[in-house]
Amino acid sequence: MVRFSRRRFMQTAAAAAGLTLGAPSVHSQRGGETLRFVAHADLRVLDPIWTTAYITRNHGYLVYDTLFGTDENLHIKPQMVDRTAVSPDGMKYTLTLRDGLRWHDGQPVVSEDCVESLKRWGRNDRFGQLLLAHTARIAPVDKKTFTLELAERFGPVLEALGKPSNNVPFMMPARIAATPPGEQIKEIVGSGPFKFLRDEWQPGEQAVYVRNADYIPREEPPSGSTGGKRAYLDKVTWRYVPDPWDAAEDLATGKVDWWSNPRSTLFPRSSRRRIYRPSSMIRSGRKAGFGPTVCTRRSTTRKRGKPCST
Repeated sequence: MVRFSRRRFMQTAAAAAGLTLGAPSVHSQRGGETLRFVAHADLRVLDPIWTTAYITRNHGYLVYDTLFGTDENLHIKPQMVDRTAVSPDGMKYTLTLRDGLRWHDGQPVVSEDCVESLKRWGRNDRFGQLLLAHTARIAPVDKKTFTLELAERFGPVLEALGKPSNNVPFMMPARIAATPPGEQIKEIVGSGPFKFLRDEWQPGEQAVYVRNADYIPREEPPSGSTGGKRAYLDKVTWRYVPDPWDAAEDLATGKVDWWSNPRSTLFPRSSRRRIYRPSSMIRSGRKAGFGPTVCTRRSTTRKRGKPCST
């Protein structure tokens, strides 16, 4: 049996939290209730348990919720869970869900959903596999309560349930979580702050989300993957723009509001320095939006390129 210590988990969680919380972004000021967002990759897989792709994990945080989360100080905090009771010997965890949790289809979240979700996650995720290998039984007690009973001591139980990155143990309805772990889910139904509009999903182009009016956030301030997830936008449109120069121009011209992962070479280190685009990468007469284009390859090798005449 593999021994997995709390210290070892927290060391690896630090790196994972950095990926989750520290992504660079560039904003363009614009009013309105819809956010047009350039994502770092194309969203092609919608099942966050089936894949470890970061773009699918990010999609998961909009649509789904978790039993626990990891705050910015790497502390495990409850999310969907209201109360946690641990037996004196540390071998049994009793988890009670918060009131008012509902799936996007209007059905209430019940303990059976969480049990099935944990079982599917635990078959695919390495940390989940370790947890299940030490677990004797996960079972519902009533509609809002379920238990996790260990067969062998395992210190980081809550750290496993609250891990912030791939694979995140997102909760799904039991009928969806019953999908074999080797197959992708067909329905995208969560209980998170946004609903996924599958009819508007265009792989290679965009993914669209609308605010879940029935979502009840926690009262605590947001921190990492924990706290109150308050949706202030009615709609979020993820755009996939593979050419960084096109993304930079879309941001500069107001076609999008937020670019999640810009290349640092596209932006000046000071307001006095311009950025020049190599002529081999541009179409004739087009500008990048952050300064003049460059006429020739030779000019890009100079300290200051010669801008095209207009």
